[in-house]
Amino acid sequence: MTKVKKAIIPIAGLGTRFLPLSKVLPKELWPLADKPVIQYIVEEAQASGIKEIIFVNRPDKKEIPKYFKKYLKKTPELEALLKMRKKNHLLGELKSLEKITKNISFSYVFQKKPLGDGNAVLQAQSLVGKEPCAVLWADDVVESKTPCLLQLIKVFKKYRKSVFALYRIPKESFQFYGMVGGKKVANQMYRIKKIVEKPARIKESPSDLAIVGKYIFTPEVFDWLRKTPLNKNKELITDEALEEAVKDGKEVYGYEFEGKWLECGNKLAYLKSNLYLSLKHPQFGSKIKSYIAKI
Repeated sequence: MTKVKKAIIPIAGLGTRFLPLSKVLPKELWPLADKPVIQYIVEEAQASGIKEIIFVNRPDKKEIPKYFKKYLKKTPELEALLKMRKKNHLLGELKSLEKITKNISFSYVFQKKPLGDGNAVLQAQSLVGKEPCAVLWADDVVESKTPCLLQLIKVFKKYRKSVFALYRIPKESFQFYGMVGGKKVANQMYRIKKIVEKPARIKESPSDLAIVGKYIFTPEVFDWLRKTPLNKNKELITDEALEEAVKDGKEVYGYEFEGKWLECGNKLAYLKSNLYLSLKHPQFGSKIKSYIAKI
């Protein structure tokens, strides 16, 4: 099996949890501290050695392609203006954006109907081919010394099997995530034995380990997805396909990564993550703390 060089990032979602603003601005472009959420995901992919990002988009959702197209476009007039006004910190930010996109390419495929995240992943198969690939949800940010995706890639190099990120969560949150049970085979490493997608009751969860939206998949994942029927909401869900693969005896692993999971999938989670990163920001974190202290 070759190296993991490609990453699929589904962005075709309707953003219903962020209405009404998501009707105008895709949730992936909402600012998290001082940059869009999607930029954190792309930066993680680039820092993990990914060479091609495959966005699964909707035909009418043009804002994100436009954003990254402007990344790649030289802006000499803007740079000259910043130099003249001695805005060196802003000039530095522009240069850092160029570095992010210098050694990475962007491809786009379309998901024409909202049939779930698993269906979105399927749309990228022709561009992935027979290679292993990463899949990254656009609303799962991880703060860590070593990029979460790179941690997974290192695990994949050893086991050569599909592996996804795991994070321990409180029991009151079990109902919102795919929860897993498994046999511990190494430090932070589990051979997955059971997956329960959004358990209705706490006791139905096999553990306190939740699936985070970062995966490394072998090519057979596309077969797993095709074999999995649509659920009651008429959607094909990736974690439900993994659940069926595990039931069939497929070898799948979970890795409890090192780092902090910053969710951005709903309004409250987004606000919490935004505040967390803003308070830690070197430029204005202390000012925010000072303001909060005065309230």
